[in-house]
Amino acid sequence: MPKATLEQWRMFKAVVDHGGFNQAAEVVHKSQSTVHHAVQKLEQTLSIQLLKVTGRKAELTDTGELMYRRASFLLDEAVKLESLAAALADGVESKLSVAVDEAFDTELMLKAIHQVTDEYPTVSINLVETVLAGAAELVALGEVDLAISPLPAQENFSEELCRLEFTAVMAPNYALSNLSGDITLDSLKAYRQIVIRDSAQNADTDSGWLGADHRFTVGHVRSSIDMVRSGFGFAWLPAHKVRPYIDQGELVEIAIKDGAKRSSPMYLHFADGDKLGPAARALIAALRMLID
Repeated sequence: MPKATLEQWRMFKAVVDHGGFNQAAEVVHKSQSTVHHAVQKLEQTLSIQLLKVTGRKAELTDTGELMYRRASFLLDEAVKLESLAAALADGVESKLSVAVDEAFDTELMLKAIHQVTDEYPTVSINLVETVLAGAAELVALGEVDLAISPLPAQENFSEELCRLEFTAVMAPNYALSNLSGDITLDSLKAYRQIVIRDSAQNADTDSGWLGADHRFTVGHVRSSIDMVRSGFGFAWLPAHKVRPYIDQGELVEIAIKDGAKRSSPMYLHFADGDKLGPAARALIAALRMLID
């Protein structure tokens, strides 16, 4: 068992933080003699000198500097422990797992998470990146609390959150750039398409328009962007993901006569609303507010 108490460490830290015993006594609402005795008892118990008094100011010894850093960490952890206990007593979940389709707006999701963690700082959040049916599958398997997917759920709760715009892109020097006349969906069939594999275990589908006869299949949006930038083919990708590369001249939108832009809904899924904790509900509310 520890020989020193948290209260003794708190008194010691207060003396250091506020520059002396009198100042610390005012902050912790104790008498000067009580604070002095606590620090003295701490030094005697540990057989080390933590402070040296210079004039009216208490200064750390070399040993005291090391112990001060450790004591600060210890006291912070004690506060976090009590906050966690209070959150659990109020029914706040300790962990929130969310499956998010890779096409979804990452910045929007991060803003929503910031709002949740500001309100519930003790909650650990686990983000699982998925493609197509992968997010809904994880909800059905009970592996995540919430999911954002481009596909509606067949059994669980499913609500359309927003619509994402997709655009057909290629590298500036890709073979399509030499095509004379109007580019149509039929003419695209002769060129290599980069598609993204469905991350669901029980699915065998890929993302985007699949009219091309020759395809490269990858597992992530990031990989698809990199392959298109390298000139391996063209792809339909989320507009907000490729916009920076278009602005930098690394990608160009394909001027398709039939339309180079498409939109896809993004759905919010969860299995049982009654079982969602406060943090999960706060995340849903934050997403709805940011999207509106």
